[in-house]
Amino acid sequence: MAELKNTQNIEAARELLKASLEKSKQVGSQIDETGSRLKEINQRLLPLEAEVRQVLIHKTTYARVRNQVDCVIGPTAAVLRVYEAVSELEGTLVSSDPHTDLFDYISVMSRLEEGLKFLSSHCGLAIQWLEDVVELLEGNAGFVNDKCLSNLKKSMRILEQLHEMEGCFRLDGGLLPDALDKLEKELRRLLLLTENTDLVPMESPLMLPESVIQKLQAITKRLKANDRLEKCVSMFVEIRVSIARRRLQALGLDYLDMKVADIDDMQSIENYIQQWGKHLELAVKEIFEHEYKLSKEVFEKMGSDVWMPCFVRIYVESGILSFIRFGNEVTNMKKDPIKLLKLLDVFKVLNNLRLEFNRLFGGAACLGIQNPTRDLIKKVVEDACDIFSELPIQVGSQRRFSPPQDGSVPRLVRFITEYCNQLLGEDYKPTLTEVLTISRKWKQEIFQEGLLSVQFYNIMMEIGLNLDAWSKAYLDTSLSYLFMMNNHCHFSNLRGTKLGDTMGNSWLASHDQYKDYYAALYLKESWGKTLLPLLSRKGLVSVSVSRRETSTDSDSDNKKRLKAFNEAFDESYEKQSKWVISDENLRQKVCRILVEEVVPTYRSYIQGYRALVEQDASAGKYVKHTEKSLESKLSSLFQPKLTKYSTNKHVRLVGKIKNVVTNQFRLTLTAI
Repeated sequence: MAELKNTQNIEAARELLKASLEKSKQVGSQIDETGSRLKEINQRLLPLEAEVRQVLIHKTTYARVRNQVDCVIGPTAAVLRVYEAVSELEGTLVSSDPHTDLFDYISVMSRLEEGLKFLSSHCGLAIQWLEDVVELLEGNAGFVNDKCLSNLKKSMRILEQLHEMEGCFRLDGGLLPDALDKLEKELRRLLLLTENTDLVPMESPLMLPESVIQKLQAITKRLKANDRLEKCVSMFVEIRVSIARRRLQALGLDYLDMKVADIDDMQSIENYIQQWGKHLELAVKEIFEHEYKLSKEVFEKMGSDVWMPCFVRIYVESGILSFIRFGNEVTNMKKDPIKLLKLLDVFKVLNNLRLEFNRLFGGAACLGIQNPTRDLIKKVVEDACDIFSELPIQVGSQRRFSPPQDGSVPRLVRFITEYCNQLLGEDYKPTLTEVLTISRKWKQEIFQEGLLSVQFYNIMMEIGLNLDAWSKAYLDTSLSYLFMMNNHCHFSNLRGTKLGDTMGNSWLASHDQYKDYYAALYLKESWGKTLLPLLSRKGLVSVSVSRRETSTDSDSDNKKRLKAFNEAFDESYEKQSKWVISDENLRQKVCRILVEEVVPTYRSYIQGYRALVEQDASAGKYVKHTEKSLESKLSSLFQPKLTKYSTNKHVRLVGKIKNVVTNQFRLTLTAI
């Protein structure tokens, strides 16, 4: 059983192998047939492969062209839109006027400039990309036709023209220069808004409204953006200088060009200096203050390096330095006490304007006025201190001159006391103190208030020495006494004045005593020793009414005595009628004492002399004066000569006196 089963299995396997071999033969036959077909297909694919490769190449080129065109389309479309907007803005700008609506005009102009800049920058980018596309297509001639290339090149030329549009708009005669010219014209108009306004002295000039300032700021900003700032500043300076100059000239400043040394009239110099102070204050606080603010407001956003030099040019070209030159002219005056007052006037003006000067002219760009001003102040302080320190020496040097012939108070004494009162007054003492303090500070010394009083003591001491010397110059002792009485009265009358307060009560009281002392000496010397003894009762004739007897010798003696009195009185009256007692109260007092001393004595003598006249008619010719005429003459003595001048003449005379005195000092200082 087992063997039969194995035989069957072997038979089955043989049949399976036969079937497999037959199938393998069929597959091999099919493979041979397929190989032949593949060879044939392979031969056919070679040219197709070349064609496909070419198609792939064209497809890549197309993709590149498409990408380039896509890049160009965006900027080109934007350029076209902006170009349309620029065209509209161009028309708007041409038809508008900055005077009508400045801010709208500037807005249109600004947008036009931005549009032109956009065209300039984006056209360049589109042109660059188009150039790449044309270059690509020209390298693949079979890809596009000639018409396509021509259109691309035409588009490129159009973009190039748009690219050049901004430059064309900015050329002379172009739209933007014309628009900028209109802005400059409007700038000039706005700046001239105050040109025709009259400036009343010491009143603020008309300020430009805030709306105008804003317009000026907008115009200057636009002009700066177009490289016209320098021209804008020059125009601003030119116009503001003309306005500032006109306002200054309206004040009448011709005197600033004068040489003070050529002016002989001291009153004129004082008036000019007074005007100078007022005009400088007006120029600084009003005119240049306004120009400072205007320059800063208009150009502030551009920086101080723009507006400060602008302001500097305005004040320099307007002529402020002429004020400094005039101050220097005052310092060039010949040295005398009056010059000290004028120097203090100049210093006071400059010192009062110190804060304004520092604020307006304190920048580094203002050295052109800082240095001359400092030099002027330095010269004023030094000259003032020199003159003040030399005053006692100057007063003492006048000792060589002769005293007044009429015994009045010398012009020098009047001048010095009035002068010292001025220096000690509210107008000058604070300034003098500050000047002396500054001078001491420069010398690294400390100023003490007492030093000022000491200097005035020294001046008064020198005057006292002068008076002693001058009193000895008189040949007539009576006149010498009257001279000293006059001057001591003059000093005692300083009570209540600044100089009197400085010298003190003891000093004033001593002059009161000396006044009375010299008055008594004068009366004794001039009338008590010579005239009144002639009328004494000693030696008078003794008249007996009952006996009616007269001594011939006595009659002759009485006639001689009366004749001598008449001659002595007439001589004294003629001489002393030329003398002067300056103080009216003192004059009346002295005249009253003379009347009280002389007239009663004369009356008593005449009463006794009448008996002789009744007996001897010829004796009446010796009675030359009546009591009334004698009193009248005595009361009219010592009248100041200035009383015969009118008020105006008196003022002119006082001015001449001042000139005479200062000329004397001037000679002294020159010698010193």
